[in-house]
Amino acid sequence: MKESKLVSIIMPSYNTGSFIGSSIKSILEQTYKTWELIIVDDASTDNTDEIVEPFLCDRRIQYIKNDFNVGAANSRNAALRMARGRWIAFLDSDDLWKKDKLKKQIAFMESKQIDFSYTEYEEIDEKGTDTGVIVSGPDKINKAKMFDYCWPGCLTVMYDADKIGLIQIKDIKKNNDYAMWLKVCKKADCYMLKEVLAKYRKGRSGSISSHNIAKLIIWHYKLFRISERLSIFSALHNTCRNLFWGMIKKVIYVKRSNGV
Repeated sequence: MKESKLVSIIMPSYNTGSFIGSSIKSILEQTYKTWELIIVDDASTDNTDEIVEPFLCDRRIQYIKNDFNVGAANSRNAALRMARGRWIAFLDSDDLWKKDKLKKQIAFMESKQIDFSYTEYEEIDEKGTDTGVIVSGPDKINKAKMFDYCWPGCLTVMYDADKIGLIQIKDIKKNNDYAMWLKVCKKADCYMLKEVLAKYRKGRSGSISSHNIAKLIIWHYKLFRISERLSIFSALHNTCRNLFWGMIKKVIYVKRSNGV
């Protein structure tokens, strides 16, 4: 059994020295204080070490640096094996949480007796400026609906490790967060907390949101073919499903806060 009140926050990092300090501060500012932060740095070549070092006086923060680059999937896997908390949450090293994120999400899950949840988030640009874009999603995502599309933003997800168990994923370069949700959703449906509790940094160089449609298709195909071990036909079919539901998401669940 995991520590019942503890939230284990999983943060892979790679060359995000310009942003990781702000991400860590958004965790330190949480109104819910019972957490551990596990940062696994994937052999960064920038100043990430220097930025993180002052935060390590807080014993809740662990910083592990890979000897060589092993990819985000393996880095997340390592952090998950180290996690001691019942509650597993994720924050990439360039994204931010609002101060009540953990408190409100745990209260939501406990009151509804659910094991897997996500929240709405807003988008910011590379400089941290609000773009006015709010991203939501379906109230409930079952296994079939999760295969339609990766509805949850990684920075908003939380699950109960006592119920879900240890999640480990294949070593795929991109979409490794989606690979996790596909595994978790085989054990529990995912429910939406309809409140904006996080900020996603969109368009940063190297992020998946900055790549073209051809690369996205390839990465989706590899996700279904390698991680889910589907046949070529099924992998292609699910890739097409993702493209279709991705368009639907932009129409239904992506809104501008000014109503535009």
